[in-house]
Amino acid sequence: MGRLVVIGGSSGIGRAVAERALSAGWAVTVASREPERAPAQAERVVLDVTDGAAVERAFATLGPVDHLVWTAGASAIGPAREADLDAGRHAFEAKLFGPLIAIRSGEIRDSIVLTSGLAAMVPAAGAFFNGTVNGAVEAAVRGLARELAPVRVNAVAPGMIDTPLYDGLPDVQRQAMFERTSAALPAAPVGHAEDVADAVWHLMTNEFVT
Repeated sequence: MGRLVVIGGSSGIGRAVAERALSAGWAVTVASREPERAPAQAERVVLDVTDGAAVERAFATLGPVDHLVWTAGASAIGPAREADLDAGRHAFEAKLFGPLIAIRSGEIRDSIVLTSGLAAMVPAAGAFFNGTVNGAVEAAVRGLARELAPVRVNAVAPGMIDTPLYDGLPDVQRQAMFERTSAALPAAPVGHAEDVADAVWHLMTNEFVT
């Protein structure tokens, strides 16, 4: 058993990770802007992950943590020459600087799992910042694994996952998007949050992986 903090654990992949750990008897804290949506058995903390001072305060008061999983992020859509620069900065605050501040402010004893994405390796036209911030996360993980050892540092890089992130799309459009993606994958169909949570669980509990 261990003490896990999940950032962004109110829905989707983060919630699935929290539920997986709770089912194993772990103590789980979920921090997000809407913690009331987190599993009822978890400790809930209100946190804006793009507010560096708030992240610093939160981790300075949490005390020792065995595992940190960061699934929160912010999207920034648009090609490089037209993308909203403020949205790009927001994406970096949510996925790169937020975790870095948490690591600097808290005491994390065993493992850290951050979230990258397929766009780091297969850039999509019109999503310049999404691919760039995910690539930065993967570079950061390699450096942190060296610097923080023996604490283990890893990242998961999900592709298309059926989560509430896409709930704003009409059903027909969402299903068509999933079908197009699934047709191009060697291991169809589109993934689910629980699939990624299994990968995160492996990274947290396998002491050989960093």
